[in-house]
Amino acid sequence: MRLVLYQPEIAQNAGAATRAAACFDAGLDIIEPCGFPLNAKTFSRVAMDYGLLAQPRFHRSWRAFETHRQKENARLILITTKANQKMTDFSFNKEDWIIVGQESAGVPDSVRNSANASVRIEMSSKARSLNVSVAAAIALSEMRRQCGFDEG
Repeated sequence: MRLVLYQPEIAQNAGAATRAAACFDAGLDIIEPCGFPLNAKTFSRVAMDYGLLAQPRFHRSWRAFETHRQKENARLILITTKANQKMTDFSFNKEDWIIVGQESAGVPDSVRNSANASVRIEMSSKARSLNVSVAAAIALSEMRRQCGFDEG
């Protein structure tokens, strides 16, 4: 179970996603470039000590990440408002890697096409989207619920 952040633009969101990964006992991958310095004080402040529990693996590019993922033979699940399939109708497994996109643009088609599946979180039709770190936390929670992870 891993959370992947595709080129995050806002340090506070990356910090909050780090905290979510730690709380759900998930690994964390961050695909560069980021919209902030990786040593930004805001990132450290928001992640607090959770960064020690979910120490991120950094990938210098999408290509570098994909090379790593293919070696791991991991299934990549994109969380997106553009998906037809509801997240609650999707069957996660504990080896899946969940990916969320940039705050302003989501992910490019090349990333979308590389995902093994795309799922959406059901929400009000009056709203456009969730904050990326909130969406990541919801997806990790659903994945953990489905996989029946023990507390620990």
